[in-house]
Amino acid sequence: MDSALNRRNFMEKAALAGFGLSLAPQVLSFASARPRDEKRVGIIGLDTSHSLAFTKAFNATDAASDLGGYKVVAAYPHGSKDIPSSVERIPGYTEEIQTLGVEIVDSISSLLEKVNVVLLETNDGRLHLEQALEVFKSGKTVFIDKPISASLVDAIAIFEAAKKYNVPVFSSSSLRYMENAVAVRNGKIGKVMGADTFSPATLEPTHPDLFWYGIHGVETLYTLMGTGCETVQRTHTEGADVVVGTWGGGRIGTFRGTRSGKSGYGGRAFGEEGILDMGSYGGYRPLLVEIAKFFDSGKAPVSAEETIEIFAFMQAADESKKINGHAVSLQAVLDKGRREAAQISI
Repeated sequence: MDSALNRRNFMEKAALAGFGLSLAPQVLSFASARPRDEKRVGIIGLDTSHSLAFTKAFNATDAASDLGGYKVVAAYPHGSKDIPSSVERIPGYTEEIQTLGVEIVDSISSLLEKVNVVLLETNDGRLHLEQALEVFKSGKTVFIDKPISASLVDAIAIFEAAKKYNVPVFSSSSLRYMENAVAVRNGKIGKVMGADTFSPATLEPTHPDLFWYGIHGVETLYTLMGTGCETVQRTHTEGADVVVGTWGGGRIGTFRGTRSGKSGYGGRAFGEEGILDMGSYGGYRPLLVEIAKFFDSGKAPVSAEETIEIFAFMQAADESKKINGHAVSLQAVLDKGRREAAQISI
C-alpha cells in the first residue's frame, strides 16, 4: 500500500512539474515585459516633429495596448545647434510638449535619473554619438531616430559602444514599416529579385546628401532587398538622384530621391512569385509599436549589420557622385569606415 501511495505521489508531482514546464514559455514572455512603473520614457531633442508626434501617441488617454503602456515623462530640448530649420522649432515644441504632461529638464544626466528608456530624437545626426554614449553609460535601452548619425564612421561607433556597454539599441525610419514592405519582407512574393523605391531627398549642408532625408527611401529599399549590396552607382542632378545598387546574384535595387516636382514615398518589389507596389505611407504608428516591443524585450527588430550597411550604401553613393557616377565597392567603403571607427574612443 505504501508503495502504491508513493508511486501516486510521484506521478502527481511529475504531472505538476510537467504542467509547470508547459507554462514556462508563457511565464517567461510575461516576465520579459517591464512592470508598469518602469515604462517612463525620456526624449532627447525637441527639434523635430517626431518628438511631439511620438509623445502624443504614447501619452494619449486612449493609447492602444500595443503601445505597451509607455509614457513620455521628461524631455531634454537640445537638439540641433546650428541647423536653422531645426533650432527654430525648439521653443515652440518645448512649450507644446509640456501641455502633454512632460517635464523639461536641463541636461541628459537629469533626464536619465527620471526615465527607464530613451527616445533619442535630436534631428542633427552629428550629435548622436555623443548623446548616445551618455545614455549607454547609464545602461538604459534607447531608440535612435533617423539618421542614426551624420557619418558611417559614427554609425559604426554607436553600435560598437552599445555592444561595449551591453545596451539594446536600434534605429529605423518609419518607412520600413509600410504594410506592403513588411509583407514583402515576410515572403509574400517569394525571393525578391529587385526593387525600386523613392522618397524626398532634400539636402542639408551639415550631412552627407542622402543621410538627411533620402534615408527614408533607402531604408525602404533595404527592407525589400535585405543586406548584401556589392556596388553602388549614383546619378545626380539638382532636382533628383538615382542610386543603383547591385546585390549578390545579380539582383538590382534602385532608389530615386526627389527635390523637385511632386514628392512622396513608395516603391515596387519584384519577386519570384509576384510584383507588389508599396502603396501609401501609413504614418508613425507601426514604428511606435515596434519601439514599444523593443523597450519590453530589449531585442532590436533591425540588426546593427543592416543599419550599418544602409549607411555604407549612402556613403558609397556620395563617393560615386564624386567620381561622376562610376561604381563604388560597398565593401571597400565599409572597411574604411570600420578602420576609422576603431580610432574613436568610446
